[in-house]
Amino acid sequence: MDTTTTTTPAPAPAPQAASQAPVLLTEAAVRQVKEVIKAQGFEGYFFSIRVVPAGCSGLGYDLNLVKESKAGDTVWEQDGVKIATDGMSSQYLGGTEIDYVSAITGSGFKFNNPNAKSSCGCGTSFTT
Repeated sequence: MDTTTTTTPAPAPAPQAASQAPVLLTEAAVRQVKEVIKAQGFEGYFFSIRVVPAGCSGLGYDLNLVKESKAGDTVWEQDGVKIATDGMSSQYLGGTEIDYVSAITGSGFKFNNPNAKSSCGCGTSFTT
């Protein structure tokens, strides 16, 4: 798995160690993100991963495709997918693995977040 990390305090990102990427995507997640980017015509966009206030447990995940990262974002590339997150989210996401699962009951991204102490019954929000 090719993982490169950079930080974007200015328009030109500065390299960081790959091990410092706050999030890693599984092969299935990378494949799904690439399929959505291609289907929507969003080539060159970033896969934005943010932690936001949400749900009954307090925090949730916000996933979007964005044309540009925001100033101060941590950005990196994994297997051809450009990924961005903000500093606040990074503190909650460190070490998180994101998978994409398909089941008879539905499909979606699954977060394995070692920082989450508990989650709500439906699994859409968490606390730290």
